[in-house]
Amino acid sequence: MKPPFAPAWPWRHAHVQSVLPSLLPHFRLRRRAAAMLAASRELILDCGEGVRLQAFHARPAGRITGSAILLHGWEGSADSYYVVALATRLFAAGVEVVRLNLRDHGDTHHLNEDIFHSCRLAEAVGAVAALAPQLAAPPWLVGFSLGGNFMLRIAAHQAPHVPQIARVIAISPVLHPENAMLAMERGWRVYHDYFVRKWSRSLRRKRQLWPNLQLEESFFGLRNLRRMTAVMVERYTEFQDMAAYLEGYAVTGQRLATLRAPAVILAALDDPIIPASDLDRLAKSPHLRVVTVPHGGHMGFLRHPWSQSWVNDFVMAELGLEEVEPAGEASPAR
Repeated sequence: MKPPFAPAWPWRHAHVQSVLPSLLPHFRLRRRAAAMLAASRELILDCGEGVRLQAFHARPAGRITGSAILLHGWEGSADSYYVVALATRLFAAGVEVVRLNLRDHGDTHHLNEDIFHSCRLAEAVGAVAALAPQLAAPPWLVGFSLGGNFMLRIAAHQAPHVPQIARVIAISPVLHPENAMLAMERGWRVYHDYFVRKWSRSLRRKRQLWPNLQLEESFFGLRNLRRMTAVMVERYTEFQDMAAYLEGYAVTGQRLATLRAPAVILAALDDPIIPASDLDRLAKSPHLRVVTVPHGGHMGFLRHPWSQSWVNDFVMAELGLEEVEPAGEASPAR
């Protein structure tokens, strides 16, 4: 068994763990991922009610050892480094991998007129349902941050058209959105401003493609996540107010009591965006297991800057997969 996650000093600080992965060059990863990326084919999924979502399906040659659907975090995409890194490891182990994009993530703003929000669960369920017949086995669902939140809700969703799911792994999932927003408002401002910039860029792209959307320049001038969310909820959702909207995609309380498949949550106790105290607010379920580590920040889990994320080791172990070194590059020298 591989040793538990233990980042080297001085890399264990929560902010270093959270920020460092997005600052490192990823040219080595692209070389390692070459075979998986070359095998990936684009799918435009009919998710019901006219909604279309994009996915990339990579099926390895030879015996298929399993099927996995990976989902990025908010303002990430199917091409995010953490999605590609895990997909590469899974593909090398014989897993067919689907990298799914949420609405308005990646280069998909043109597919649907209405804007993305985090309570659009039905279309994510529809995407999994559309993918299931194309897969060799009931899928493992693996999600990161908001994607982890979506995957948990899919597995807990009570509807006859939800396909069979083999297992769910949620990495640093959003648990209680109001508390996550408070953490960004009260903590290091870098996270709040990062999401404001990324969301604003995404919505400007949406406005460019769909001129009928009523997104005045004054909206972008708010530069405040809470106020921008309040406007979005009022104009583009059916929720009474922002509090109801945020509660609408929380997985705390009894939300996960109806899980239909084994699920594991991996969380760092020092996550600066997702308060670890919210783990105590999850429903007790025989299907749910929570794994915590002292360090790791938000989706970091780096032993040192030159290592791959320990998340990949964790997922491979959870799925019982044999390690195979991806073709294309030798392990980096220490």
